Amino acid sequence: KKIKFEIPMIKLKRTYLFVLITSLLILLISCNFKGQGPGNTIKIKGSYTMFNLGNQWASEFMATHPGISIYVDGGGSATGFKGLFDGDVDIAMASRLIRSEEASELAEKYNSIGLSFLVAKDALSIFLNRQNPVDNLSLEEVRKIFTGEITNWAEVGGNDEAIDVVIRPSTSGTHFYLKEFVLDEAEYTEDAEILPTNSAVVEFVLNHKNAIGYGGIAAEQTVRHCMINGIAATEQNVGNDKYLLTRYLYLYTINTPSGRIKEFIDWVMSPAGQRIVKEVGFVPLWNE
Repeated sequence: KKIKFEIPMIKLKRTYLFVLITSLLILLISCNFKGQGPGNTIKIKGSYTMFNLGNQWASEFMATHPGISIYVDGGGSATGFKGLFDGDVDIAMASRLIRSEEASELAEKYNSIGLSFLVAKDALSIFLNRQNPVDNLSLEEVRKIFTGEITNWAEVGGNDEAIDVVIRPSTSGTHFYLKEFVLDEAEYTEDAEILPTNSAVVEFVLNHKNAIGYGGIAAEQTVRHCMINGIAATEQNVGNDKYLLTRYLYLYTINTPSGRIKEFIDWVMSPAGQRIVKEVGFVPLWNE
């Protein structure tokens, strides 16, 4: 005798209902993922000097703008400009102005030389180990040390010991700034140790008592920030341009920003964004 199996109609209805609900959920999730895609993402890349600052900005901004994701990467100012040219980033961080050849590349591809936004004040600080008795150098002495004309600390009032020079790579805006404004475009000494990041330079100077390096004033106070021509790299001296190696920090975009990019840059320049500039150790554009 054959046995006939029958599926109750109510069970079929429940099965169809389950499939329908599941399909709707998949559709909603898919739409939600699309909403969190490139249109709600900001990619920032560039200056290692600004890397910690960029990360702090991103964290604070995302906390109050939950629909936007921000990704921050370093690599140096030149890498940030290359990211703009290649279309890989929305914003480049730079501790220097764009070079003429970089602007020309942007103009050729995008019919724009890029837009710059002043976002903070900084200073190029000369780092010394705290065991080094030298605490003040002239700009000329700094130039001669980093070009290799001066190789012993005794020549600038220190101990009779060889100077260990440490510098940043050529992709670094800080490397370019020192070469342009202090070395007068002369080449760095071939004996210099080249390290990739600001923190790596700080670490080297900490562990080598005869070392000299450079970076932003937000670097750890574990190293000595050498006076230049008798002027210390303090917030006050940088704020009033008394310190000779004062500079600005920039954000760059290809064209006039709009949407989420404009919202972020406007926020960076607002009291909330400038408060973070001060907290990280740089000098805000204005006092609150």
